[in-house]
Amino acid sequence: MGYPVDMADKTRPIRIVIAKPGLDGHDRGAKVIARALRDAGFEVIYTGLHQTPAAIVQAAVQEDADVIGISILSGAHLTLFPELMSQLAQADASDIVVFGGGIIPESDIEELKAIGVAEIFTPGTPTSDVVDWVHNNVGVHSTS
Repeated sequence: MGYPVDMADKTRPIRIVIAKPGLDGHDRGAKVIARALRDAGFEVIYTGLHQTPAAIVQAAVQEDADVIGISILSGAHLTLFPELMSQLAQADASDIVVFGGGIIPESDIEELKAIGVAEIFTPGTPTSDVVDWVHNNVGVHSTS
């Protein structure tokens, strides 16, 4: 079952904000995922490095995003994801689907899912798996 997406405009591509929260300065993986999603027909907005959870949510709301994907390699995932989810709730934007990737221990994934993170992709995940997950789990917008 897919996550809810406003179906008022069924013809526009799914909009995805990709972001790098915190002080981590390595964004190659985020850029690779952004490119793969864009190549698959999604509309992708990459916010760049050193974003705060509040700034990511603000960008997602302004861009009318359906999805936020964040990359965390710094080990701060148990701080940054909860703050992002809190900021989404405060912005009345909890309908935006959140996924993440990076250096996240398997033992922390269930805790992140329990707070509402839809999926976590760990190192080595093929980009096609991320694309397929978005296709299969986020709305039914046409991407053609």
